[in-house]
Amino acid sequence: MHLSRYFLPILRETPKDAEIVSHRLMLRAGMVRQESAGIYAWLPFGHRVLSKITQIVREEQNRSGALELLMPTIQSADLWRESGRYDAYGKEMLRMADRHERDMLYGPTNEEMITEIFRAYIRSYKQLPLNLYHIQWKFRDEIRPRFGTMRSREFLMKDAYSFDLDQESARLSYNKMFVAYLRTFERLGLKSIPMRAESGPIGGDMSHEFIILASTGESEVYCHRDYLDFAVPGPDTNFDDAEALKKIVTRWTSLYAATSEKHDRDAFAAVPKDKQVTARGIEVGHIFYFGTRYSEPMKAVVAGPDGTERPVHMGSYGIGPTRLAAAVIEASHDEVGIIWPDAVAPFDVSIINLRPGDSGCDVACEQLERALAAKGKEALVDDTQERPGAKFATADLIGLPWQIIVGPKGLGQGQVEVKRRATGERSSVSIGDAIRMVAGG
Repeated sequence: MHLSRYFLPILRETPKDAEIVSHRLMLRAGMVRQESAGIYAWLPFGHRVLSKITQIVREEQNRSGALELLMPTIQSADLWRESGRYDAYGKEMLRMADRHERDMLYGPTNEEMITEIFRAYIRSYKQLPLNLYHIQWKFRDEIRPRFGTMRSREFLMKDAYSFDLDQESARLSYNKMFVAYLRTFERLGLKSIPMRAESGPIGGDMSHEFIILASTGESEVYCHRDYLDFAVPGPDTNFDDAEALKKIVTRWTSLYAATSEKHDRDAFAAVPKDKQVTARGIEVGHIFYFGTRYSEPMKAVVAGPDGTERPVHMGSYGIGPTRLAAAVIEASHDEVGIIWPDAVAPFDVSIINLRPGDSGCDVACEQLERALAAKGKEALVDDTQERPGAKFATADLIGLPWQIIVGPKGLGQGQVEVKRRATGERSSVSIGDAIRMVAGG
């Protein structure tokens, strides 16, 4: 892709209303544009990031055995009246009426709708367990949307919902999602720490927030330092092995980890001083078991082994890709711009042509772009007429993992310059070596 033909509206000045790093950099790097309070258009550069995040989320959900579907954004108020939440939800719900004066709403979440779908088709315990998920836009009319896409009114959400016969089998579904979340965030280049969250009236230990540590995090968190060195389960994890999953979850919940809401000073004081971590944290995922909270009032029942009908036990599991895009930037940036992890970078490499129109530079850039494409790497070629300093600033701002700098002086010696954005390390190498460095071999 040539930058001269790409839509990348770079801002040189920092927007005054952007309070946190990710919001400032997303606006400056041409990822998003605010259309109204808490509502953003995702421009081509940002949309590529969002697509890569959702694909990783999707792959790990599928690996765990969850099944993807797609539910509508507009829901009938009647479903929410069945669960008892329509009047209780509050002003965050965007309510409307259709042309026939039927009460509708823009879904802030999907527990009611997924329960309605389940009860329409599932009758027996033999059809369980079942975990259904979708990746869909949500709307919550926040009284004060802020921090860009970190806390917006319209947002993209992966929400999964598990259905099981009883609490024991529901725990296995919960453990699957727990491990899937560890893997998801690790693939996104994030070190997440599961911290016990509020379980509501159900109580118990089946509610966790997944937190990443970042200096610009929303709240204070407390944890044992050893979590930072825990190895995340690999791609060969067997999601059908209940005991293996239980061991993983037990290990990842064995040490102290709490948000400020759940912080226990005495318990934290028992952690050795050199192992205590107090930091800022960003919530990137939440998993939650809620038993028969929706299945009972909405009559989502199955026949058990003895033939008796009983309400199913449910859980919900959320990840916000639009929030994650901002969280990745909060965790990975420097004073000049974004530093994208390889897995979610919108392109793999910036190829910077220092002299567009020079036949040698143009041919070398084309050769690099084609050779990298053949190896599955996507390049953004800066062939604009900007000064070299402006090109370097743009490349650092948008933060692609690699930069290849092509100029007539280096080409005269048979070389280009390669820069690794994360480390700043530079080396002058042949075009072939540059291709091998970026392509990974």
